[in-house]
Amino acid sequence: MTTIADKPDYSLYSNAFGYLRQPLNFKPLESDANVVVIGLPFDMATTGRSGGRMGPDAIRRASVNLAWEDTRWPWDFSLSQSINIVDAGDLVFNCGDAEDFTQRLEAFATQVLDAGKTLLSFGGDHFVTLPLLRAHYKKYGKMALLHFDAHTDTYSQGSKYDHGTMFYHAPREGLIDPAHSVQVGIRTEYNRETHGYQVIDAATANDITADDIVSQIRARVGDMPLYVTFDIDCLDPAFAPGTGTPVCGGLTSDKAMKIIRGLRAMNIVGMDVVEVAPAYDSADITALAGATLGLEMLHVWAVGKGLVKK
Repeated sequence: MTTIADKPDYSLYSNAFGYLRQPLNFKPLESDANVVVIGLPFDMATTGRSGGRMGPDAIRRASVNLAWEDTRWPWDFSLSQSINIVDAGDLVFNCGDAEDFTQRLEAFATQVLDAGKTLLSFGGDHFVTLPLLRAHYKKYGKMALLHFDAHTDTYSQGSKYDHGTMFYHAPREGLIDPAHSVQVGIRTEYNRETHGYQVIDAATANDITADDIVSQIRARVGDMPLYVTFDIDCLDPAFAPGTGTPVCGGLTSDKAMKIIRGLRAMNIVGMDVVEVAPAYDSADITALAGATLGLEMLHVWAVGKGLVKK
C-alpha cells in the first residue's frame, strides 16, 4: 500500500490543476480512463446569485485536500488502483452563448459515453444537467433520477435556459421516469398534487436515518439506469454557504455522504455536482463538500462496476 511518505508531493496546497491531482487530458477519448471529469463553467441560467461558473476551479483546488489518502476512510480499497480517472479540463464554448454551451456539452458527453467511459461533471449551475441527461439517454435510454436539492427544479415557468426547469422538461422529453425517481432534501414550494417524483423532504430526511433513505431510494429506482445529480444547496448553508440559492434547514454533509455510500451496487450511469459558487463561500467549505461528494460517488461507482482492487 502506498503511504503518505511514499508520495513526492502530499501537501494540501500545491499542484491543484486536475481533480484529485489527476492529469489534465484534453483528449480523454484517447485515454484508458474509466471516468472522465469535466468542468462546466456556466451560470447563465442562474435565477439567484451568479458565480457558479467558478465552481469547477474551486472544486479542483479543494480536492487537493482529498488527494493524499490512498485508501479513503471508511472505504477499504484504493480508488486510484481500481479505476483510471482523467480530468478533461473545462468545456470550452462561446462565452455568453447558452445555446452553444448546450449543444457542445451534449456533443462532448455523447462522445465520452460512446467511448465506453463514465462522466463525473462539476458545474456550473444546475441547468447543465439537462444536456447531460440528453446525452446519457442516447446511451442508456430512459433513466431514473436521484436528485439532491433544496428545490425540485420542476417549475414550468422560466426561459429556455433556466436552472429551475430541467426536471420539468426532462420527463417530457422522455429522458427520465419520475415514477422511478427520488428527490432528497427539498424544502421549497412545489405542486404536491401533480408532482410525479417521490420527495424525501429535508425535514423528513433530517429525522430519519441514512439507511432509511437509501431503502426508499432502492425501492423506487429498482434496477433502472440511475443518474445522480447533487445540487450543493441540498446541504444546509452551515455546510455549504457558497451557493446561489441557499435555504436553511438542509442536510448535513455527513448524512449526504452516508446516503451516497448507500448506493453501492446500483446501476449508476452518470453523476454531477453543481451550484458551487465560491464567491459566497467561507474557508472553501462548500468547494470541499462538492469535491468530497464527487469522490464518494466515484467510490460507489467503482464498487457497482466490480472494479475494486484491494
